[in-house]
Amino acid sequence: MKIGVCGIACEKCPRMVARTCPSHPHGCKPKENKFCLIASCAFKKGIELCFACAEFPCETSKAGPIAFGYCQYISGKS
Repeated sequence: MKIGVCGIACEKCPRMVARTCPSHPHGCKPKENKFCLIASCAFKKGIELCFACAEFPCETSKAGPIAFGYCQYISGKS
């Protein structure tokens, strides 16, 4: 199973399923990506997963595919 930089399983990502993901079929990795702010942010910070960032959850993660409230919950910052 591939896990995108945002933390979602690529196989369940709506953009991957619709084949509109610019990283299809490989999945999102941290890199400059004009279609994914999360991938670009992780690349700039040198991290593999959004969850690994000390600032998680943040304004950038709000735009991602995972509900912000859930991000707060799993980070222990709710």
